Amino acid sequence: MKILNMGSLNYDYVYSVNHIVKPGETILSKKMEIFCGGKGLNQSVALARAGEKVYHAGMIGMDGDFLLKTCSDNKIDISFIKTIEGKSGHTIIQVDDDGQNCILLYGGSNQSFTTDFIDGVLDSFDKGDWILLQNEVNHLNYIIDLAYDKGIKIALNPSPFNQSIKECDLTKVSLFLLNEIEGEQITGKSDTKEILKVMAEQYKEAQIVLTLGSEGVIYKDKTTQCTHGVYKVNVVDTTAAGDTFTGYFICAMLHGRPIMEVLELSSKASAIAVSRAGATTSIPYWNEVENAELELRN
Repeated sequence: MKILNMGSLNYDYVYSVNHIVKPGETILSKKMEIFCGGKGLNQSVALARAGEKVYHAGMIGMDGDFLLKTCSDNKIDISFIKTIEGKSGHTIIQVDDDGQNCILLYGGSNQSFTTDFIDGVLDSFDKGDWILLQNEVNHLNYIIDLAYDKGIKIALNPSPFNQSIKECDLTKVSLFLLNEIEGEQITGKSDTKEILKVMAEQYKEAQIVLTLGSEGVIYKDKTTQCTHGVYKVNVVDTTAAGDTFTGYFICAMLHGRPIMEVLELSSKASAIAVSRAGATTSIPYWNEVENAELELRN
């Protein structure tokens, strides 16, 4: 079994501010840092640092050398990363004194996927393999349809949510990893119980992982529903928290860990990530997570 992550690779321009800028307001930032990120790259790094062999497929611009180096440094297979003319994707991120963030995304090369490129990548993967997807690349519906037809299992983090998600046949997804906002956008329901109810009715064969911020996480499949809380840490930057959780969840799940242990490991990894600055730089390694002694919030 192989794991393919077909997703974004971005540069993150991170500005530290007292508070998130308001409409019409001009403020000074305390510092600016540049990190490698993108939901795709973050999740590949999380998988790799959790000990998983991961193949990353994506597009970078002529400025993408540092993105490639980050992949190689983390032992991510870069055979399916293509360099094209133009700029790589990037984000402008504000992080306030409480560690909360807001993000402006420019797609760049991430929006340059072609069906020929997708066909060529998926030719190297077979029935029983897994593909991890986010919504920071184009042709998401084509990727889902082709992967499903090949018998590849699909894990989807439907972020950022937009019209592209609505155009996808989500009944083909085996594993959803989403937060409560994305859950509401998919189901039209704001209540957590209602989100889970509608998701379970619409996607009967899927595993559903619904993260709830400070309220923890809920897991649901056809036979099981369970919850896990969050750990007490000093929050520095929440940028890659969800991506870290995603990578660790998939790794632990595919290694056959019991679901409560999967949730525990994923939640610990996410907690460690928010206690550090940056995206890929904040993601912990497996031994850090396994040995972490963290206290759950009441």
